[in-house]
Amino acid sequence: MSADMTLTTELRLLTYTAFIGLVVWIPYILAAIKVRGLSRAVGYPSGGTEDLPDWAQRGHRAHMNLVENLAPFAVLVLVAHALGVSNAATVLGAQLFFWARVVQIGVMYAGIPWLRTLSFAVAMIGNLIIFAQILYH
Repeated sequence: MSADMTLTTELRLLTYTAFIGLVVWIPYILAAIKVRGLSRAVGYPSGGTEDLPDWAQRGHRAHMNLVENLAPFAVLVLVAHALGVSNAATVLGAQLFFWARVVQIGVMYAGIPWLRTLSFAVAMIGNLIIFAQILYH
Protein backbone atom coordinates (compact mmCIF):
# COMPACT_ATOMS: atom_id res chain seq x y z
CA MET A 1 0.00 0.00 0.00
CA SER A 2 1.52 3.33 -1.03
CA ALA A 3 0.65 6.79 0.17
CA ASP A 4 -1.22 9.10 -2.17
CA MET A 5 1.41 11.53 -3.41
CA THR A 6 -1.01 14.04 -4.92
CA LEU A 7 -0.30 17.61 -3.90
CA THR A 8 -3.83 18.93 -3.78
CA THR A 9 -4.65 22.62 -3.71
CA GLU A 10 -5.39 22.26 -0.01
CA LEU A 11 -1.98 20.70 0.71
CA ARG A 12 -0.26 23.33 -1.42
CA LEU A 13 -1.96 26.13 0.55
CA LEU A 14 -1.04 24.42 3.81
CA THR A 15 2.58 24.34 2.63
CA TYR A 16 2.46 28.03 1.67
CA THR A 17 0.96 28.88 5.06
CA ALA A 18 3.75 27.00 6.81
CA PHE A 19 6.29 28.94 4.74
CA ILE A 20 4.69 32.23 5.78
CA GLY A 21 5.04 31.06 9.38
CA LEU A 22 8.75 30.56 8.72
CA VAL A 23 9.29 34.15 7.52
CA VAL A 24 6.64 36.36 9.15
CA TRP A 25 8.84 36.89 12.22
CA ILE A 26 11.75 38.41 10.29
CA PRO A 27 10.57 42.07 10.34
CA TYR A 28 9.90 42.14 14.08
CA ILE A 29 13.16 40.36 14.86
CA LEU A 30 15.04 42.95 12.81
CA ALA A 31 13.27 45.63 14.86
CA ALA A 32 14.35 43.84 18.05
CA ILE A 33 17.95 43.81 16.84
CA LYS A 34 17.76 47.52 16.01
CA VAL A 35 16.20 48.44 19.37
CA ARG A 36 18.06 46.03 21.65
CA GLY A 37 21.28 45.38 19.79
CA LEU A 38 22.31 42.00 18.44
CA SER A 39 23.64 40.46 21.68
CA ARG A 40 20.53 41.28 23.68
CA ALA A 41 18.17 40.37 20.81
CA VAL A 42 19.65 36.87 20.47
CA GLY A 43 19.78 36.41 24.24
CA TYR A 44 16.92 36.05 26.65
CA PRO A 45 15.64 39.57 27.26
CA SER A 46 13.30 39.91 30.20
CA GLY A 47 9.78 41.01 29.44
CA GLY A 48 8.04 40.79 26.13
CA THR A 49 7.96 43.11 23.18
CA GLU A 50 7.03 46.32 25.03
CA ASP A 51 10.29 48.02 24.05
CA LEU A 52 9.69 47.46 20.33
CA PRO A 53 7.85 49.85 18.00
CA ASP A 54 4.08 49.33 17.81
CA TRP A 55 4.28 47.80 14.33
CA ALA A 56 6.82 45.22 15.54
CA GLN A 57 4.66 44.34 18.55
CA ARG A 58 1.72 43.80 16.19
CA GLY A 59 3.96 41.73 13.91
CA HIS A 60 4.88 39.52 16.84
CA ARG A 61 1.19 39.05 17.66
CA ALA A 62 0.46 38.27 13.98
CA HIS A 63 3.13 35.57 14.08
CA MET A 64 1.84 34.07 17.31
CA ASN A 65 -1.74 34.16 15.99
CA LEU A 66 -0.68 32.37 12.81
CA VAL A 67 1.12 29.70 14.83
CA GLU A 68 -1.99 29.19 16.99
CA ASN A 69 -4.26 28.85 13.98
CA LEU A 70 -1.94 26.86 11.74
CA ALA A 71 -2.37 23.68 13.80
CA PRO A 72 -6.16 23.36 13.39
CA PHE A 73 -5.89 24.24 9.68
CA ALA A 74 -3.15 21.64 9.20
CA VAL A 75 -5.13 18.95 11.01
CA LEU A 76 -8.22 19.63 8.93
CA VAL A 77 -6.33 19.64 5.63
CA LEU A 78 -4.41 16.47 6.52
CA VAL A 79 -7.49 14.60 7.73
CA ALA A 80 -9.39 15.62 4.59
CA HIS A 81 -6.47 14.42 2.49
CA ALA A 82 -6.25 11.11 4.36
CA LEU A 83 -9.98 10.56 3.77
CA GLY A 84 -9.68 11.50 0.12
CA VAL A 85 -11.92 14.53 0.61
CA SER A 86 -10.89 17.19 -1.88
CA ASN A 87 -13.61 19.09 -3.62
CA ALA A 88 -14.64 22.61 -4.51
CA ALA A 89 -15.71 23.26 -0.92
CA THR A 90 -12.44 22.10 0.68
CA VAL A 91 -10.47 24.09 -1.88
CA LEU A 92 -12.59 27.16 -1.08
CA GLY A 93 -12.06 26.62 2.65
CA ALA A 94 -8.29 26.37 2.21
CA GLN A 95 -8.22 29.42 -0.06
CA LEU A 96 -10.26 31.44 2.42
CA PHE A 97 -7.96 30.43 5.26
CA PHE A 98 -4.75 31.13 3.34
CA TRP A 99 -5.69 34.49 1.84
CA ALA A 100 -7.38 35.68 5.02
CA ARG A 101 -4.20 34.90 6.95
CA VAL A 102 -2.10 36.79 4.39
CA VAL A 103 -4.43 39.78 4.75
CA GLN A 104 -4.46 39.50 8.54
CA ILE A 105 -0.68 39.58 8.77
CA GLY A 106 -0.52 42.62 6.51
CA VAL A 107 -3.22 44.54 8.36
CA MET A 108 -1.74 43.62 11.74
CA TYR A 109 1.66 44.98 10.74
CA ALA A 110 -0.13 48.07 9.37
CA GLY A 111 -2.36 48.45 12.45
CA ILE A 112 -5.77 48.28 10.74
CA PRO A 113 -8.14 46.95 13.46
CA TRP A 114 -11.41 46.15 11.65
CA LEU A 115 -9.80 44.30 8.78
CA ARG A 116 -7.76 42.29 11.25
CA THR A 117 -10.90 40.98 12.92
CA LEU A 118 -12.69 40.43 9.61
CA SER A 119 -9.77 38.48 8.16
CA PHE A 120 -9.59 36.32 11.28
CA ALA A 121 -13.31 35.52 10.89
CA VAL A 122 -12.90 34.66 7.20
CA ALA A 123 -10.03 32.28 8.02
CA MET A 124 -12.20 30.63 10.68
CA ILE A 125 -15.01 30.20 8.14
CA GLY A 126 -12.51 28.53 5.82
CA ASN A 127 -11.63 26.03 8.55
CA LEU A 128 -15.30 25.37 9.28
CA ILE A 129 -15.99 24.67 5.60
CA ILE A 130 -13.25 22.03 5.54
CA PHE A 131 -14.49 20.59 8.84
CA ALA A 132 -18.03 20.29 7.44
CA GLN A 133 -16.74 18.43 4.40
CA ILE A 134 -14.90 15.96 6.64
CA LEU A 135 -17.88 15.56 8.96
CA TYR A 136 -20.37 14.88 6.17
CA HIS A 137 -18.03 12.75 4.07
